[in-house]
Amino acid sequence: MSLTLYCSNSLSCGVASHIALEEAGADYKAVQLNLGAGDQRQPDFLKLNPKARIPVLITDQGILTESVAVLLYVAQTHAEANLAPKDAFGIAKMQAFNAWLASTVHVNHAHKIRGSRWTDDAAAIESMKAKVPQNMTDCAALVETEYLKGPWVMGKHYTVADPYLFINTNWMIGDGVDMSMFPRLAGHYAAMKNRPAVQRVMAHYPAV
Repeated sequence: MSLTLYCSNSLSCGVASHIALEEAGADYKAVQLNLGAGDQRQPDFLKLNPKARIPVLITDQGILTESVAVLLYVAQTHAEANLAPKDAFGIAKMQAFNAWLASTVHVNHAHKIRGSRWTDDAAAIESMKAKVPQNMTDCAALVETEYLKGPWVMGKHYTVADPYLFINTNWMIGDGVDMSMFPRLAGHYAAMKNRPAVQRVMAHYPAV
């Protein structure tokens, strides 16, 4: 099974899927788009994903979009890599965490750079930007105290939730979160950077 991942050339959410594919030992090709130049709005890409978003994963069965779906697909089609829990409840818990990253943490981060998605009011956009550090700090606190079981998101078992948290943590740092307040989250970030698969993938992106 050969896979093609469309991601970006920056530290966007698609990095998580890229890392998952590498961790899984998948047969894949990564195509990096320049989102700043508008590659995601070109007709050829819109045929793959009319939402003009990444990641997009081309599979033998069809096209998948959304990080939460792509990550689970990679885990379940490469079961030998053990990137997801084996039981239904464990999978649901992992997906609940990933869905929260997608629906809350990512959106909080996007308020800094994508405010025009929600309003055309320049003052409102600036107000959203100003709130980002606090919102992202609140998310970091929730991960630290409630969601990071340690050393990985699901406890002792590394899963596709971990690369997804990794890229969200990178955003938190860029958004002004003081990581010294969150030693467990900082430890997770450091552990991710030490993984060989992560290092191979990150060689294709800006340094972190």
